[in-house]
Amino acid sequence: MLVFTAFQTCGMIQNIVISSMKDQYVNYNGNGYISLAIVYTAFALSNWLAPSIICAIGPKISMLIGGATYSLFIANFFFHETWCLYVASCLIGFGASLFWAGQGNFLTINSDSDTMSRNSGVFWALLQCSLLFGNIFVYFKFQGKSEIDEHTRFIVFGVLLGISIIGLVMLCCLRSSETESVNVTNNTGTASESSGAIAEFNKAVSLFKTKKMILLAITFLYTGFELSFFSGVYGTGIGFTKRFGSDAVKYVGISGICIGAGEIAGGALFGILGKKTNKYGRDPVILLGYLFHMITFFGIYINLPSKATLHETMQPAIINSSVTLAMVCAFGLGFGDACYNTQIYSILGSIYSDDSAPAFALFKFFQSIAAAIAFFYSSALELPYQLFIMAVFGTIGTFTFCIKDCAMCLFDLSGEFKVLISWCKCKYL
Repeated sequence: MLVFTAFQTCGMIQNIVISSMKDQYVNYNGNGYISLAIVYTAFALSNWLAPSIICAIGPKISMLIGGATYSLFIANFFFHETWCLYVASCLIGFGASLFWAGQGNFLTINSDSDTMSRNSGVFWALLQCSLLFGNIFVYFKFQGKSEIDEHTRFIVFGVLLGISIIGLVMLCCLRSSETESVNVTNNTGTASESSGAIAEFNKAVSLFKTKKMILLAITFLYTGFELSFFSGVYGTGIGFTKRFGSDAVKYVGISGICIGAGEIAGGALFGILGKKTNKYGRDPVILLGYLFHMITFFGIYINLPSKATLHETMQPAIINSSVTLAMVCAFGLGFGDACYNTQIYSILGSIYSDDSAPAFALFKFFQSIAAAIAFFYSSALELPYQLFIMAVFGTIGTFTFCIKDCAMCLFDLSGEFKVLISWCKCKYL
């Protein structure tokens, strides 16, 4: 929560801050979208190494090393050197793979089959509280400003850096997972015969080839596209919509708070209260998230100018741009994202309990490669095209998540008659 209070706030305001830095420093040519694209590209590639590193040094040390790169990334905004931005982006991409795969591994080995869903929801809700605190601070610091001056930038990023360091100190207090871990299942199945860094890499490659992981990968890709949108693009679009006022950048903080409220509501509803809300399985929750996102995308389409994610504009939207609608849509983005992520964490922790580090690493690989692609095209594509891409992947990803069990029957049987029998036996039909 503390580390991401710093980083998620940083990511949401990054493009607007960099835009102001370009006006202040002649030789500064940073690009917020390209920086985040580099972050997620490095993140995606590093996820193949993360399980091996976690196996060698453990999830706790992995999270500490990864968390330190988040602090370095925030610190780069004290300098106005373009190379600092991009080097820090590469470093945090590597660190994020250790941070997230280590977290998934730590969560899994400290949960059992009865607590996995609850613990995933608690984790997700606490994590998304980061969107509240950092953005409340940003709202007050950016109020009345049409451009982010150096003094304001130093104060904001100084506070964020301090918060991230406090988060690192608290990570040191985590229990020793190697000696107190438990299996997520109630079964006493045998452990993997092979262990070690090379074995963990081989596990990741093997999981990558499985049919169920291939189907889930489409859902993972969608979460990456929408992650890039709500974490970096949507706030930029609000801040650049000058029909919200000359100091529209102050609403970036409010939108982050609304996204966080949606994330927390979803995490609490489908994680902490999971036994009551998930009685019909994970698929209805995924479908609810899909519905929320499609309605939200339509609301954003009619409310924000098409060029708002690229530069400041007075261009009219389809309707009169409404701050209230923008905040409602921000909540919808967060709630829908929570629906997807709580169920993904739950299913990975349950199905891949013996291989949690490779499974979570693959999830983050697919998610981050999609986020990297999205940040690259966000620097050139107007808003309607971005929304269309997310709508397409959201539809396909939701479908593959919901039919993964049905499709497994089809993959494993040949012949029309056997296929028909397998479909008739499927619980979804």
